[in-house]
Amino acid sequence: MTAPAPARPRKLPIGLQNLREIITDGYCYVDKTMHALALAEAGKYYFLSRPRRFGKSLFLDTLKELFEGNEPLFRGLYVHDRWDWSQRHPVIRLDFSAGILESREELDRHIRYLLRDNARRLGLACDPERDGIPGAFSDLIRGAQAQSGQSLVILVDEYDKPILDNIDHPKRAAEAREGLKNLYSAMKGRDAELRFVFMTGVTKFSKVSLFSGINQLQDLTLDPRCATLCGYTQHDLETVFAEHLAGVDWEQLRRWYNGYGFLGDPVYNPFDILLFISKGRTYRNYWFETGSPSFLIKLFQRRRYFLPDLEAVETSEEILDSFDIERIDPVTLLFQTGYLTIDQVEQRFGQLLFRLRIPNQEVRLALMNHLVDAWTDRLPSERMPWQLAIHEPLIHGDVAGLIAAIKRLFAGIPWRNFTYSDLPEYEGYYASVLYAFFVSLNAEVIAEDISHHGQVDLTVKLEGYVYVIEIKVERGRPVPTPDQEPVDNPALAQIRARGYSAKYRGLPARGLFEVGLVFDPDARNLVQGDWVAV
Repeated sequence: MTAPAPARPRKLPIGLQNLREIITDGYCYVDKTMHALALAEAGKYYFLSRPRRFGKSLFLDTLKELFEGNEPLFRGLYVHDRWDWSQRHPVIRLDFSAGILESREELDRHIRYLLRDNARRLGLACDPERDGIPGAFSDLIRGAQAQSGQSLVILVDEYDKPILDNIDHPKRAAEAREGLKNLYSAMKGRDAELRFVFMTGVTKFSKVSLFSGINQLQDLTLDPRCATLCGYTQHDLETVFAEHLAGVDWEQLRRWYNGYGFLGDPVYNPFDILLFISKGRTYRNYWFETGSPSFLIKLFQRRRYFLPDLEAVETSEEILDSFDIERIDPVTLLFQTGYLTIDQVEQRFGQLLFRLRIPNQEVRLALMNHLVDAWTDRLPSERMPWQLAIHEPLIHGDVAGLIAAIKRLFAGIPWRNFTYSDLPEYEGYYASVLYAFFVSLNAEVIAEDISHHGQVDLTVKLEGYVYVIEIKVERGRPVPTPDQEPVDNPALAQIRARGYSAKYRGLPARGLFEVGLVFDPDARNLVQGDWVAV
């Protein structure tokens, strides 16, 4: 008698945002209905901000099926025996996740299509051309409630995408904001006809600029009870995906894809996990590759952002809460788009202070590669030779080779990168370029490493070697010829005088080096590099 073939693991819901298909076709499903039930019982108007590809659309579809009373889909799920299936509510769903809308005309055309599509699904008439967008939306709400005798549910997916698609064109972004405000204002005064409103997006614009018509929204973004509403927890991976992840190196998986914190248990990005499994457990930048942080990088350059500060960002809740197109804070955008996440929270002078960090290795490596390209004005295809040139001496304790590679690196940065720019004038530029390079090589980098007598610019650890690096910028620095006595190196002298490397002495290491680098803004390059093995 032949033994039955082992059951195949459930299919992976890659790219699926439709609950009906996931349940009926036997895909893996992480049950989020406990959150849906809690929200439905506790309130009425909600907003949730999470980074892209974090499961927001699937959660909205779950809410849609729940309020429409499609009971068979929820058998075996948390909510099934706790929900009143006799109550069925009409649902309007507005989805801005698809396509790019580059003008107010395109946005209005898409909104009119969404209103007509919802009207057809609900068996109602709708004429946005005749009645205008707010009027048609109001009529749709009224008509759906009158026809069904039940209060209405409104679900808005990626409410802010038309703005973000145009964020590097302020005028177009402002027009998109006004177009969305025109739509959302129709919900004002419709309280009696509404049962539940849930809006999702990546960013949170201020209530004054966009939400003035619906300022009763409860923001769940930093609500600890909703910390795991989107994303996969460690428990989810060890249960729902147990067969797919049997024997995985959990520590490495956590290091690569976990670490997103929203004041509760950390979560993995679902997109990363699904692609990691489907691609034979290969570690790659799956989530990062689906979007480009080009606007953020331009904003960093314009603000002359000191990149090592990414290691220790401290900010208030107000900064994380919202922003306006006319005054974008890069830290706000970094947090809301998922390039920074919450590490610690503490109370200071009556306010919450948030310490932020880069969430995981995927984001760290990929973001630094983009920053390297931007700060050196090179193509991605040109980056690898420079990375190899710096990586080789770093992993072999070859400080002379490292200094030579750094000099060649800055010599290779096109001069057009500095046209009409004062970037080479300040120390932070050189520190930023080196920081991004070292981090992109998967080195442990401690920016502004604190000791008893101050702080050194960078400490770099890789393959058992420790490099304590101080950077100075001096114009007109004399460069001695080989037959002349060497000139004192002020950067190295500062390391030695203040004992920056003392805390690493005696610790297990293949080598400990003090490295002083002096740059000249006129030469736009390293003009002196000296080192001492400690």
